[in-house]
Amino acid sequence: MKKIISIVVALIIIGLAAVRLHANRENIVSQKQNIATEAVSVSVVNVERKSSSFTLNLTGTLYPYKEVDIPAETSGKITSRKFELGESFKKGSVIATIDDKIKKLTYESAKIDADRLKKDFMRIENLYKKDISSEQAYDNARIAYETSKNKMDEAERQLSYTKITAPINGTITKRNIEEGAYVNAGTPIATIMDISKLKVKVNVSETNAYYLHKGDRVKITTDIYPGATFEGRISFVSPEGDNAHNFPVEIEVTNSSRNPLKAGTFVNIEVNIGSSGTGLFIPREALQGSIKDAKVYVASNGKAVLRSITIGRQNSNYLEVVSGLSESEQVVVSGQVNLTDNKSIKIINNN
Repeated sequence: MKKIISIVVALIIIGLAAVRLHANRENIVSQKQNIATEAVSVSVVNVERKSSSFTLNLTGTLYPYKEVDIPAETSGKITSRKFELGESFKKGSVIATIDDKIKKLTYESAKIDADRLKKDFMRIENLYKKDISSEQAYDNARIAYETSKNKMDEAERQLSYTKITAPINGTITKRNIEEGAYVNAGTPIATIMDISKLKVKVNVSETNAYYLHKGDRVKITTDIYPGATFEGRISFVSPEGDNAHNFPVEIEVTNSSRNPLKAGTFVNIEVNIGSSGTGLFIPREALQGSIKDAKVYVASNGKAVLRSITIGRQNSNYLEVVSGLSESEQVVVSGQVNLTDNKSIKIINNN
């Protein structure tokens, strides 16, 4: 009898547990359904049609127009150093000299030989013209003179290497030697930089790169000189992008005596990338995914519908929509983190 009572009690307990589990399951399902149907609060803006004149805003760094390491062209001891850091030189100015005693003697000796053989050649040439000297004697004298002249020219060239000159107009930015030091041919003795003009180097996205052309004018500003503007021109648009589909672009800007710029300064660039009538625009905040695989949430009948679009021109604030949206449709600009396709939404604004 006791055994039967135990079995009945166990069955009752199991039945109550099953009822409890079923109730919990129904409650969880109900909560999930409520969550699924609960509207997400979002902000939206209208897709706007307006003039597609577009300004591309970029940030770049200034680089010197030219920067050259100045090497010694011959070996020897530095007998004079005529430059200091920050000193400016014209192209061709002597900035240092190397001991030239041996090379000067070599040149003078070669010049004496060349002068002597030139006289011999001229004398034999006159005799040859009068049929007094043979053709063989004439050829020998000419070859001897030309050989000596070549040796003299080479000796003169080697002598010129003892004078180290500035290869460009510019300012000395590095000093690698001191007077009295011994240098080998090819040893850099200084670096000279030309910042009469500067270059801005920037990377531009593939879409925007196609709107930029060599010779286009750009506006350049810097926080160093608030209110001052500099005019630049695009000097190079790379025909090849990198793995991230960014294209190197270079911009030239003439330095200003009133507001002199230095290499290494950050600058802001504004480029008007033209107008093609009107276009559709959305704020950048609406974008889901990447420019290459662009999507937006469109507010439609109380739901957020995920839609693929094609992006045209772009800047830091707005995107031009080439296809995928119509004028006056509404796109979600905040609250997307809680959205999925066809999720119910509650619009809390309508800009």
